Amino acid sequence: MSELTPLREIPHENIFRKGDVFVLFGELFGRGYVNGLIEEARKAGMTILGITVGRRDEEHRLRSLNEQELQEAEANLGGRVINVPLMAGFDQDAPSGEPTPTDLIAKMGLKTWQEDKLDWDHIERCREVGIKRFRDSLAQVVAELDKAIPDGANAFFAHTMAGGIPKTKVFLAIANRVYKGRGDRFLSSRELLDSDLGKFILTNFDEVTANTFRRLIDATAGIRKRLEDSGGQVRYTAYGYHGTEILINGEYQWQTYTNYTQGYAKMRLEDHAEAAWQEGVKATVFNCPEIRTNSSDIFVGVELSLFPLLYALKRENGEGSWAGEQWQICQELLEEGVDLQQILDKIEAYNNDETIRKFRNFDAWPMDNTAELADVMVGTSEEITKLHKDRKALITDHLSALVLEGTGPLMFHEASAPHGPVLWLGHDIIARQLNRLHAG
Repeated sequence: MSELTPLREIPHENIFRKGDVFVLFGELFGRGYVNGLIEEARKAGMTILGITVGRRDEEHRLRSLNEQELQEAEANLGGRVINVPLMAGFDQDAPSGEPTPTDLIAKMGLKTWQEDKLDWDHIERCREVGIKRFRDSLAQVVAELDKAIPDGANAFFAHTMAGGIPKTKVFLAIANRVYKGRGDRFLSSRELLDSDLGKFILTNFDEVTANTFRRLIDATAGIRKRLEDSGGQVRYTAYGYHGTEILINGEYQWQTYTNYTQGYAKMRLEDHAEAAWQEGVKATVFNCPEIRTNSSDIFVGVELSLFPLLYALKRENGEGSWAGEQWQICQELLEEGVDLQQILDKIEAYNNDETIRKFRNFDAWPMDNTAELADVMVGTSEEITKLHKDRKALITDHLSALVLEGTGPLMFHEASAPHGPVLWLGHDIIARQLNRLHAG
């Protein structure tokens, strides 16, 4: 496991300029962390290139984007998309004529999934098919990149691949109980991970979230050597999650969302960055704060750690009016008669709850959930959500947008002269960055 290494100083270096190339290694869907990086690359005048994960046809075969899909993807990215399907993971791969892992999981029963077994020899053959498919496609993508990145240019590879959940009804029902359930509907994350279903998911998470980073670094070794030999530099970044430092009792303390099942794969991602760094490759995983996104909304309670960002904005050189305006914006999202301070007091009480404190254990991360944790966390989340005027316009939506705004320039500039292979972006550095952006 990596040691906790927070970024403490705002980076100002920038080696990137017009003629350099920014490569998004992961398709851009909607609003997410990488938008901030793309914005910084655009400001620097870089050429922006992207990829696609492809789409599935009626028979679930992977295909390239059609003309309309490609136009939409390129308009969304603001750059060229290399139209070779780079879907990661192997949940829908299998030797010809044999069932995929998703096919097998779909046959599991809601009452029997904990006892249902998978044929691990078959699963391994599926994994090998998926890895070969990915590597073959990656070779095609890298050949296109090699032609598109000129000698002497600097290149920034931003890895964003994550996930790997099989799309089956049985898993969705299980996930709802693990991440949202309380009382009779609670399900232990350990029960999931000890099952064959859970073991498969962890393996697939590793393939999607972690191993793709190593494969990107290895596959672009030729490009890296050519650019470095001609005076250019190459950087790799990836998005991690490993808890976040937030203000609790007036001090920045590490805390985390539990149970973050993908945490095991995020640690593998850190391992790959550390190994590459030892080989002389500037590859950095940035462990970013909890935010609300389409993919994170299944984790009820993950958003609770966002609220103390309001305190951090005032503490970190936020004497100007902008930090105060953020408090007012959040106040206006609450129902009449509800004071923002009430919410912040509730969050402080939540963070000091005896049950919650037990999970602030960095060395034991990622810990399994408990029924007691679900009662406190999910209950607090639902309680606070009800105090808003509109459940579709939450304080945590606004704070998530602020975090996205702050992380983009931090990652972009730190990548120019990175301090190490694994760095944490806490509320302190993000608040300082935001206040700097909005000064005057």
